Amino acid sequence: MDVEAPEEPASRPDRTDQSDQSDQSDQNQHDQNQHGQSDRPGRPDRSGPSGQSGPSGPSDMGLPPRVAAELDGTVRAYWRARERQHLRDVYAGVRIKKFPEDLRMMEHLMWLSRSQALVELGTHFGGSALWFRDRLRTLAAYGRVPPGVRVVTVDLRQDKARAALSAADPSYEDGITLVEGDVADPDTALRVRAALPAGARCLVVEDTLHTYGTTTAALRNFAPLVPVGGFFVVEDGIVDVPELRPPGMPGGVLPAVRDWLAGPDGADFRQRRDLERYGLTCHIGGWLERVRQGTAA
Repeated sequence: MDVEAPEEPASRPDRTDQSDQSDQSDQNQHDQNQHGQSDRPGRPDRSGPSGQSGPSGPSDMGLPPRVAAELDGTVRAYWRARERQHLRDVYAGVRIKKFPEDLRMMEHLMWLSRSQALVELGTHFGGSALWFRDRLRTLAAYGRVPPGVRVVTVDLRQDKARAALSAADPSYEDGITLVEGDVADPDTALRVRAALPAGARCLVVEDTLHTYGTTTAALRNFAPLVPVGGFFVVEDGIVDVPELRPPGMPGGVLPAVRDWLAGPDGADFRQRRDLERYGLTCHIGGWLERVRQGTAA
């Protein structure tokens, strides 16, 4: 998820084109462990184990800002604090921007659906692509899926992701394919399909502009990659919840999901609100399961 500022026009999944200067500064801050300090209840802070704020030590390197669950606070305040926190989280030293609870549910779904491949729409720095690849490799190690797992991740430009991934893992291309393209262009979906292992069961994660147009285009072009019993995760339905909507976000994710499910293209999927199992999630209403094979797949 990347919802710190208004994005470009709908149908452009440019996760790496937005707020270039501030995003690079944020990545550098992670590398140097220079998070901001706050002592307000329910907000990220720099408190140590004793609750006393102070300079970070070696054990704090690479950690996101701390969030305190205040007993006299509200769930809404904690949820909003977690939203701010997750934008500064990292995996293998690379920005990831996803709730741990949502990542855990995706791991469950990869296991249950026996996903050998994952398509990610919206790469940003590539931290989530690394995380997805490593989880797929774990599934293969347990014999749950065949070897030769693959993450195919799409963005308009991949220069920042390519640099960050190369620094984290020089051999990242062994399991990750970077595709430059627009999710609204059917040709992009064809190139993604060609990059997947033959016959691989696939999970799709949509994390682009979080607008009606982009969400609809992503569902239309990439849902056919999902097999029966597989999942399509539409991220960041919180943009359509007034109490949780980040500043400057126009919304349109949940209306797009609703209209797509009601149409012929979405008739083979069902919405799984029960998968919002950990309470806190960015992906309200976005957990979709294919329940039958339609003519579009």
